[in-house]
Amino acid sequence: MCTGHLKELSSFITRDQPYILLFLLALGSYSVARVIFQSLHVFLETFVLPGISLQRFGASTGAWAVVTGASDGIGKEFAFQLARARFNILLVARNQALLDATASEIEKIYPGVLTATHSIDFAKNNGNAYESLAKELTGKDIGILVNNVGKSHLMPAYLVDTPEDEITDIVAINVNATLRVTHAVLPGMIQRKRGLILNIGSFAGAIPSPMLATYSGTKAFLATFTSALAEEVKSHHIIVEHVNTYFVVSKLSKIRKSSALIPQPAPYVRSVLSKIGRACGAGYSGRPATSTPYWSHALLDYGITLIGLPSVFISYTHGLHRSIRKRALKKMEREAKRV
Repeated sequence: MCTGHLKELSSFITRDQPYILLFLLALGSYSVARVIFQSLHVFLETFVLPGISLQRFGASTGAWAVVTGASDGIGKEFAFQLARARFNILLVARNQALLDATASEIEKIYPGVLTATHSIDFAKNNGNAYESLAKELTGKDIGILVNNVGKSHLMPAYLVDTPEDEITDIVAINVNATLRVTHAVLPGMIQRKRGLILNIGSFAGAIPSPMLATYSGTKAFLATFTSALAEEVKSHHIIVEHVNTYFVVSKLSKIRKSSALIPQPAPYVRSVLSKIGRACGAGYSGRPATSTPYWSHALLDYGITLIGLPSVFISYTHGLHRSIRKRALKKMEREAKRV
């Protein structure tokens, strides 16, 4: 359409169709006001408003918190911060020596807090092992479950190049472990009419991640599973929350240096536990029962939601992972030459 036609149309609307002009102005004003309101809401939830108190889930009353993947990183930090809140702690992971060391440290720092440990290799998906864990859980007043255990790929790789055992392990740990442990804990929570289940997720579940396809798919499952389960149990006063997470310094992320976008486990876990029930950056993402509580992750999540254009983020992630794989392969070559 030429410039002259545009001017003619504009003049026609302004002069002869004022109602159309008013409608367009109202629509534009509504869109701007909506973004301002959403942004203010995200800001308040992320930086100002507190979450639900841990007292609601049995802190200081003898209740237990169960943490999977508890021997290191984020899981270990959850165990310590929940012990500080006066929960007894059941540590669940594969390495018994690390579990024992963590339990001993917790009891030394927080006198009066009880600890228990249970060693299980979630990758094996062993029915007898899960039955043994269920027996460990029996009789304990479990107020909080943190489904933290997880596994990613050794390095980014196309599915066709991914070893089958790696695919199997990722699904067993990220999907089956969450299902089986939650299924074992949930009946007691329903009976007591209280509980909190935190499923530690990843941005890779919201943004399909080429070259991490299996991991990304399991994290997308976690978000959907959480939304469904949260609706099932809310009448029992149980909160189920999918914690959307960008990178955190940990063995899983293979990142050792922190930054504004990549926190250490301690501030990250502190943000999660202080914002229970607050969606923060995930408030307008269309993912019920999802929270993105850490401040920089929240702003990033909200920004992605505002921008839209998922194909752009998928393409960016693809390029990023190609670069990471290239660097990882070069590092392996250098290390092989030194041997």
